[in-house]
Amino acid sequence: MTEKSSQPLSELTTLHVGGAARELLSPGNTVDLVEATLDTWSRREPWFALGGGSNLLVADEGFDGTVIRVLSRGIDQVDAAGGQTILRVLAGEPWDAVVAHAVEHRLSGIEALSGIPGSAGAAPMQNIGAYGQELSEVLVSVDFLDEASGERVTLPASALELGYRTSSLKRGRRGVVLSLDLHLSESELSAPIAYDQLAAALDVPVGERVPLADVRSAVLGLRASKGMVLDPDDPDSVSAGSFFTNPIVAENFARSLPRDAPRWILDPDAPESDVKLSAAWLIERSGISRGFALPGSRAAVSSKHTLALTNRGGATANDIAELARYIHLQVMNRFGILLQPEPQFVGLTL
Repeated sequence: MTEKSSQPLSELTTLHVGGAARELLSPGNTVDLVEATLDTWSRREPWFALGGGSNLLVADEGFDGTVIRVLSRGIDQVDAAGGQTILRVLAGEPWDAVVAHAVEHRLSGIEALSGIPGSAGAAPMQNIGAYGQELSEVLVSVDFLDEASGERVTLPASALELGYRTSSLKRGRRGVVLSLDLHLSESELSAPIAYDQLAAALDVPVGERVPLADVRSAVLGLRASKGMVLDPDDPDSVSAGSFFTNPIVAENFARSLPRDAPRWILDPDAPESDVKLSAAWLIERSGISRGFALPGSRAAVSSKHTLALTNRGGATANDIAELARYIHLQVMNRFGILLQPEPQFVGLTL
C-alpha cells in the first residue's frame, strides 16, 4: 500500500528546511515502490526519489511535482563462498544500519563508512566514502528501475561510472535504486586502515588491521566530534554533512597554492597527476571560520567543522543557499577555485 501526504519536506530532511511537494508518496515495500514510480512516470510530471533526506536542499516554496519516499527495508545474505559474502540491501535501509549489521556479523569492507546518514539506495548515487573507504570498493551491482526504458534492470557497478562523490546516477541517468549487492570479506578484522586521522585515533600505523568494532567506534567518535553524526542534542548535526566536495585540480595549479595547503596526489606514478585539495582548508583560509553566519541569518557554518552548513533554528532554504553562495564566492576570489556542492538542490541554485 502506498500512502499519500502533503507533509512538508522540512520534516523529512536533515537540514529541516523545504516546503511541501504537490504529492508525497510513501510506498512501504519494493513492489509498491515500483508500482508508484511507474504510475508517476506515466503522468509525465516532475518527480524525485527521497531517501533519508540527508543530502538534500529543498526550496522554501516546496516542489511542484511528486516525491516518492523510499522506505523498503531489509538486509539478506544471498551468497557466501571462499570467505566472501554478498549482502543484498533494500534501498530504504538506513546506511548506518547496514554497517552495524556487517560489523555484528563479522563482515569487513564498510566499517569506516559508519555514521554516514541517509539510505542505502542513495549511497551509489554519490559513491559515499570516508576515512579511506568508498562504496565503489565493495559494490557489486544495483537493482534499478530505469526511467528511460521503464524496465527493472540489474546494473553492475562498472555501469555506474563511480568516481569521487559522483556516478552516472548523479549525472543524469534517471531512475530509482531498489536494492544493492555488496561484496564483503568474512573477517573479525577490518580492511587495512588507509586514513591517517583514523589510524591516529586507533593508535595504530596506517595499513594495520584491527577489530571491526574498534574501527566503527573510532569513526563514530571522529564524526561526532565534527558534528557529522545525527544527534538531536547537537545543533551542529542539523546539516547536510559536508556541503562542498574536496576540489580536484591539475598538479601544476596545485603548485601555485601556499605550501601548507593540504593536498593528495591521486596517481603518484603519473608524471603529472591530478591533486585533491582540502575544501575545509580553502574555506578557512578565505576568512570563514567555524560558527560564521551572515548578519541576521539563522544559517551558520558548523562550530565544529567548516565543511558543514547548519540550520541554527528557524533557518530557511534561502538562508542556507545564501551562506553557500557567500562561501563559494570567497573561495573563488581568494584561490580561483570553484567549490562544488555535495547536496542535491531542488528549486534552488548555487
